Amino acid sequence: MSRIGNNPVAIPQGVTVDVKDNVITVKGKLGELTQEFSNVEITVKDGEVSVARPSDSKEARTNHGLYRSLVNNMVHGVSEGWTKKLELVGVGYRATNQGQRLDLALGFSHNIVISVAPEVTVETISDKGKNPIVKLTSHDKQLVGQVAAKIRGYRKPEPYKGKGIKFVGEELRRKAGKSA
Repeated sequence: MSRIGNNPVAIPQGVTVDVKDNVITVKGKLGELTQEFSNVEITVKDGEVSVARPSDSKEARTNHGLYRSLVNNMVHGVSEGWTKKLELVGVGYRATNQGQRLDLALGFSHNIVISVAPEVTVETISDKGKNPIVKLTSHDKQLVGQVAAKIRGYRKPEPYKGKGIKFVGEELRRKAGKSA
């Protein structure tokens, strides 16, 4: 029995949810998201979206909680949005942006220039004496996570000194160096 799938998703003020032909569309002040679904029944009543499974087959059980979580993320995204912050830890590591182009100096012989999707807003914060921070904001949680993972992949944090690109608040597993 899915505990997550049985919880209804509350629809906040200013958000509309439409279900047609196995496609759910969520519209809000920050944008519009659509998602196809199968093996579940999605109904909208009294300001709530509920997900039910028509049978107890394995595929229906696995999709029950999944689609409820996807709908919840869509509703949260179009009403409040999603934000990921990446911190660049290392001497000489810098980040600047001009619109949707992110320029990263990560200790390579050349800078890395990334063109970010237009749905994602990029902001760089560089305070003196602190590590540079790249802030990604969008209404699509999956897209923000994908862009953040791509940026992090250019220089993952290493376990000895902790240098690299990490998420703000991420706890790194540190290792001891050579014992003399």
